[in-house]
Amino acid sequence: MDDEIKSLEAKLAEAIAERDRLKDENSKLQNELAPRTKYSNRSTIKQIRERKDEGVGLINNVVTVSGWIKTARIQAKVSFVELNDGSSQLNLQIIIDPKTPGFDSLKASASTGASFWAKGKIVASPGKNQKVEMQATEVEVLGTVTQDYPLAKAHLPLDFLRGIAHLRVRTNTIGGVARVRNALAFATHKFFQERGMLYFHAPLITASDCEGAGEMFQVTTLLLHAKKAAEIAQADKTGEISYEKDFFGKPAFLTVSGQLNGEMYASSLSSIYTFGPTFRAEDSHTSRHLAEFWMIEPEVAFADLEDNMQLAEEYLKFCVKYALETVPEDMKFFDKMTKEKGLIQRLQQVVDSTFKRVAYTEAIEILLKEIEKGHKFENKVEWGVDLNSEHEKYLTEVVFGQPLIVYNYPKDIKAFYMRQNEDGKTVAAMDVLVPRVGEIIGGSQREERYDVLVKRLTELGMELSAYQYYLDLRKYGSVVHSGFGLGFERLVMFVTGIESIRDAIPFPRYPKHAEF
Repeated sequence: MDDEIKSLEAKLAEAIAERDRLKDENSKLQNELAPRTKYSNRSTIKQIRERKDEGVGLINNVVTVSGWIKTARIQAKVSFVELNDGSSQLNLQIIIDPKTPGFDSLKASASTGASFWAKGKIVASPGKNQKVEMQATEVEVLGTVTQDYPLAKAHLPLDFLRGIAHLRVRTNTIGGVARVRNALAFATHKFFQERGMLYFHAPLITASDCEGAGEMFQVTTLLLHAKKAAEIAQADKTGEISYEKDFFGKPAFLTVSGQLNGEMYASSLSSIYTFGPTFRAEDSHTSRHLAEFWMIEPEVAFADLEDNMQLAEEYLKFCVKYALETVPEDMKFFDKMTKEKGLIQRLQQVVDSTFKRVAYTEAIEILLKEIEKGHKFENKVEWGVDLNSEHEKYLTEVVFGQPLIVYNYPKDIKAFYMRQNEDGKTVAAMDVLVPRVGEIIGGSQREERYDVLVKRLTELGMELSAYQYYLDLRKYGSVVHSGFGLGFERLVMFVTGIESIRDAIPFPRYPKHAEF
């Protein structure tokens, strides 16, 4: 009898445990089936339509959505609203019966751009390119639009959209760029953090010119107090402007690079990376240049040029793969929209290939042979000149048909901080070149030898006192170290296929344009 009781008690305990397990599973399933954003108790369109089952698992679930109307068809028997909330390239179609609470407000003010709220059941969709839609049980127009809404028309040119940058992100193209940009930014942090590298915030105001180009924005308060232009020149006997009364007491500028500061921290923390805005006062109106842009600049101690090239290749592959995997709908959109077809295939090739490595001298020899065969370049090809964009694209697209790393450039066309090679003519520099874009990453092994660096600064006529802190790193425990810089907007251009860098950043800054 006791054994039977014990057996029954054991079975009861098992049944209770199984019941609790099923309850937990059901609770988890409900959370999965009807996800909500953390703070507004609504489901995003991405959560509904970008599931692996494309939303089928949500059928019969009641959800709440909010967004902006893409299109609205108001009809006597049934109405249709295409809604987008910015979370996805995809829209959610909402079916609305005339008896649905809130329908009158929709009928009176439904138009492209209006903000809209809806609650309803997810149902199977008979429509093309979608497996689910919403059958609304309640709707509300939250914000109407006036008749002068500039995005009412479809297929607006990108140069027109730049003039309404505060609204252009509602378009499929710029909204897609924003999501891809976000994915690439997250991938950047994920890549470096997983490798133990510390995120370093470089100063935006500097008194030194990292690149030595002199194309810098000056930061001054002298203009704030001057009533006349002549008063700015608190001139000394030489007629030069005196900066003694300026905010910093000396000329100061917006940074063109966080590299020099990054090297300081890498000299104690081993490996760091920067990710922030940089500025260049270059009077350029090309589709590849901005006055304000974002840079990623890792600096790694105890690493030579070979290590640097490997890091750059792995980083670029990681970012491209992350975008392909995490924003697939946007990538499909850009694959269809770009003029040069095969974007996804080209990006997948970057992920799958091993980057070819070619010395600068060999690259020049290859280009000269192409000229001998009859090919004509607009820009001169000879040893000692910097590779132009047309040369870079030709090498990656025609000669090799894949990403390429060119290394060991002539020292006279590179910055002072790059390590001089034993031949006395070249430096341990490298550029990563990719099809369609050309150079996307530039870097080098840094000059770690004190005497060689002093000599180079002197040769270039640069004041040693301005770089004393930089020289100190070579006096106190100097190490072999390397780093590179990647213009973030160029990465966005490469991954999306967008042709102008002005469309790769939310609010572009370029000559005579600082709107919004």
